[in-house]
Amino acid sequence: MSKNFIKSMLVAGLILGISVVSKAQDKVVDQIVAIVGSNPILKSDIESQAIQQQAQGQTSEGDMKCEILESLLEQKLLLAEAELDTNIVVTDNQINQNMDRRMKYFIENIGSEKEVEKYFNKSINQLKSEMSDMIKEQLKTEQMQTKISKNVTTTPSEVRTYFRGLAKDKIPMIGSQMEYAQITVLPVVTEQEDMEVKSKLREFKRRVENGENFATLAVLYSEDPGSARNGGEMDYVGRAQLDPAFATEAFNLKVGAVSKVVRSEFGYHIIQLIDKRGEKIKCRHILIRPKVDPKELAISQSRADSIVQFIQKKSISWEQAAYLYSSDKNTRNNGGLVTSQKTGSSKFQMEELDPDVSKLLPNLKVGDISQPVLAIDDKQRQVYKILKLISKTSAHAANLQEDYQHLSEIFLEKKKENTYREWIAKQQAKTYIHIDDTYANCNFKLKSWKK
Repeated sequence: MSKNFIKSMLVAGLILGISVVSKAQDKVVDQIVAIVGSNPILKSDIESQAIQQQAQGQTSEGDMKCEILESLLEQKLLLAEAELDTNIVVTDNQINQNMDRRMKYFIENIGSEKEVEKYFNKSINQLKSEMSDMIKEQLKTEQMQTKISKNVTTTPSEVRTYFRGLAKDKIPMIGSQMEYAQITVLPVVTEQEDMEVKSKLREFKRRVENGENFATLAVLYSEDPGSARNGGEMDYVGRAQLDPAFATEAFNLKVGAVSKVVRSEFGYHIIQLIDKRGEKIKCRHILIRPKVDPKELAISQSRADSIVQFIQKKSISWEQAAYLYSSDKNTRNNGGLVTSQKTGSSKFQMEELDPDVSKLLPNLKVGDISQPVLAIDDKQRQVYKILKLISKTSAHAANLQEDYQHLSEIFLEKKKENTYREWIAKQQAKTYIHIDDTYANCNFKLKSWKK
């Protein structure tokens, strides 16, 4: 028997002993319902998560508390490994964003902040404080889970074998899909507006250098909704994840220094470097987007109308118009064809489309071109979009010819899940695990929790 196993047993025994020790007035500290290695899982952990899930409108067809316990058992195994990995880092920004999402769900489902406090019998600040460590653990274990299966890949041969082995009633149904292309016309920002924005950011830079807090200014003035509430702070990122102009300036800063005004496709920024770790940096920024003059919007609409007329009169092809006139660098060299940033596929189901696109495409026939519509692009800028429906398929049972990409994604997820389950099984075999008899009837997905 290994020394680590004996140590775990001794610590577990100590923890179990502590669980029955009384405080003043003989009140039990808490009930330990499971132990993984030397890490206890408390009844209060399960109760708290059950209340939170219900507050977010989540339901379960089985036993919710058993499901939460199994999730916590997995989490403790993952966490032990994650704590040893220096590449797994959870930032305050990540915790705060996750916290904000959860609080939003609570308020949407319960009614208001006061109702949330009444539901949990705690103040919002108490609730956030209690949730913080739990969220940090969950984010670490999610990173660990991703790392376990990140190198899993598939081959066309594997996908074909997988598909041909599916029973007829197991073949997935594919919803109606559409392919479309777009031409975007970006309104010109006036020189005066440009100068005013840059002047405002230079003033912020001067104020920071005179002692004001950058993060406070970011909360008050930054127009980046993802980072402003966190003082403009971004997570650790590499060059490839940033706009090239932003990256060049940020990576050349010294820690604590504030950049000159930088123009990116998102707008204008000033940047403060917080930390540099290898090929990644952590920084905060203030973003201001130049406002578009209504006259320039009207000019852009007129220009977009003219492009539609030229194409309809066959004075120019759609592909030529996209190449010459579209402001979208990601699509203009490919005939305007739009692909998913998530999957790389050009086929979209209705629920995957941006709202402005989903309103127009269903009314078009294959080959049709829409009239220009005012929309927001992926850089959060106002643009006029012209859409062309390239193809449309009806709902159907998946087949290799039309749906290889979709089938490949399904099989890849299945392979990743198997890899993860194999890892869990190995960790279970070498880790002390004890589950209290009160949960003996839980129908866990993995039977191997009960040794």
